[in-house]
Amino acid sequence: MDYKAIKIRKATPSDTKGIAKVHVESWKTTYANIVPEEYLNNLTYESREQIWINSIPNGGVYVAENNEGGIVGFSSGGKERSGKYDGFEGGLYAIYILKEYQGQGIGKALIQPIMDEIGGMGLNSMLVLVLKDNASCLFYEALGGKKIDELEVQIAGKKLTEVVYGWENVKHVS
Repeated sequence: MDYKAIKIRKATPSDTKGIAKVHVESWKTTYANIVPEEYLNNLTYESREQIWINSIPNGGVYVAENNEGGIVGFSSGGKERSGKYDGFEGGLYAIYILKEYQGQGIGKALIQPIMDEIGGMGLNSMLVLVLKDNASCLFYEALGGKKIDELEVQIAGKKLTEVVYGWENVKHVS
């Protein structure tokens, strides 16, 4: 696959179905053997579509599109929402890429517009929360994310650990 054929653009309301599909399919591949299987099997495109129908108009959502116009990944971000981390004002809320498109630089390309948007709000720093058992922790570390906290979360009754990565300056993410 040719990464150069991938186009990154701001999401529009017509992207909700494509984003929902990537959201569900990437959860099933990324979180298999981490999140309970029953939870993953119950994820539906329709429930995820509702999330994105509400989120896209607020901005901060970007898609990666292949040369056939299919959505193969997405990212979303904006102001940090928990308020728990002094000095970290922006947040990468989500980034998901279909398994067959991973490892081609698309993740880095999807993070860039989020950092630009955070910077455009006059904010300098960013956080992301990632399940500890997720291989993408290495991706965030390679981009210079510093581990600043660990939290216990529950998904479908299973206790899991989330790692909080932070960047103090979004303008210097490698």
